[in-house]
Amino acid sequence: MTAIAHFIATTCYLGAAALAAAPFARPIKAPLRGVLAVLAIGVIAHAAGLVALAREVGQAPVTGLGPALSSAALVLAAMLFVIESLAREVSLTLVAAPLAALLTVAANMAGLVTEAEPPGGRGAWFVAHIALSLAGLAAMATASAAGTMYLVQRRELRSRRFGPLFRLFPPLQTLDRVNHVSVIAGWIGLTLGILMGLAYSVSFHQSNMPQVIWALGAWAGVTALALGRVVRGWEARRAAVAANAAFAGVVLLWIAVRVLASQPGKFL
Repeated sequence: MTAIAHFIATTCYLGAAALAAAPFARPIKAPLRGVLAVLAIGVIAHAAGLVALAREVGQAPVTGLGPALSSAALVLAAMLFVIESLAREVSLTLVAAPLAALLTVAANMAGLVTEAEPPGGRGAWFVAHIALSLAGLAAMATASAAGTMYLVQRRELRSRRFGPLFRLFPPLQTLDRVNHVSVIAGWIGLTLGILMGLAYSVSFHQSNMPQVIWALGAWAGVTALALGRVVRGWEARRAAVAANAAFAGVVLLWIAVRVLASQPGKFL
C-alpha cells in the first residue's frame, strides 16, 4: 500500500509539472484546475501511504531517513497546493512539484523504515517539532523556487525576449510577494519547531548533536533572510538571490552533517 501510494504521488507530482509546462509546447494557458486536481490526488495518495505506514509500525512516520524525506515531500506538495490555489497560478509547480517528486523517490530509495523512538518520543512536543520544522523547510523551498523564477523572469524582461517563459511566469511583483511571505512563514515554522525540539530534549533528556547543528544552521539562514526582508528592506532581486543561497546552504549542510554523523541512520 505504501509503495503504491508513493508511486502514485510521484507520478502525480511530475504530471502536475508537465501540465504546468504546457505553454512551452504551444501558446496556451496552463490548465489551472487540471494542475490543482493532479496535485490534490498526489497529496491525498501520499498522505494515505504515510498513514498506512504509521499504522503498520505503530508510530508517526517521521523518524528515519526515508520516512522523514517522504514527510517533507508531503508537506512541500501540500503547501504548494495551498499557495497555487490562493494565487490562482501554477508557475511554482514547475519547480516545487519536481522537487517533491525527487524527495519522494529518494525516500523510497532510502527505505521507508522508521527508527525506534526513545521513551516519550510519541509525545505532542516531538510531533509538533517535526511538523513545524518540515513546514518551515517547505516554506524555505517555496521561497527559493519563487526567487529562482523571479530571477529568470527579470532576465527575460531585461533581454526583451518575451518567449514562453514570459507568458508562463506570473508578474515580478507576485513572485516577490510569494518569496516574502514564504520567508516569514519559514522563519516562524523553524523557530517554533526548534523551540518544540528544545522542550522535547530537556523533558526527555534526548539530544542529537548533528541534528542540533543542522537545525541551527537552517534557522540562521532563514533568520538572515527574514531580517534582510523586514528590517533591512532588501530589494526583490537581492532577496531572490539570498533565498536561493540560503536554501542551497541548508541542503549542503544537511549532506555534510549526514556524511560526518557517527550514526547516519539516526539523523533526519
